[in-house]
Amino acid sequence: MNPLIQAGEILYTSLQSPLGSVWVARSRRGVFCISIRSRTREEFVAGLGRMLKGAGLAAREAPSALKDETRQLSEYFRGARRSFSLPADLSSVTRFQRRALEAAAAIPFGQVASYADLARAIGRPGASRAVGQAMGRNPTPIIIPCHRVIASGGKLGGFTGGSPLKRKLLQIEEGAGALL
Repeated sequence: MNPLIQAGEILYTSLQSPLGSVWVARSRRGVFCISIRSRTREEFVAGLGRMLKGAGLAAREAPSALKDETRQLSEYFRGARRSFSLPADLSSVTRFQRRALEAAAAIPFGQVASYADLARAIGRPGASRAVGQAMGRNPTPIIIPCHRVIASGGKLGGFTGGSPLKRKLLQIEEGAGALL
């Protein structure tokens, strides 16, 4: 655990990527939040505040405390990383959502699975729609690769960051597969 993270504190920073600004926050448990939609620090902090509401946690910017997170994400965007060695803090999701996200985390780099595949993998074959909702609540996209989950029949499906961002993440992995 990073000794700079004190009890009740969330540290955050940003990095530039092919998607624009990517914001990452870490708790004592691991990566707490990644935002690929926030354009500014203020937007990210406001969203983080909504996630932390009532949790008794404070957030502060601390780039030096998140070097490993920013390094690994930068490597991913450059096509030099296929997986992450960063723990994800999934304390903000339900037990069902956690199970669905853990199933998504098992999808290999450069591959995709359907919402129905994940529903079957977690023993809930009729819960494709709920799996989709769990992907939409993913607090740590990229590290937990919800962009690798597509609709049945090969359609792209939804993505909280929008279909263009989902397509871009899949293209990064497709291009990196040829480099690695």
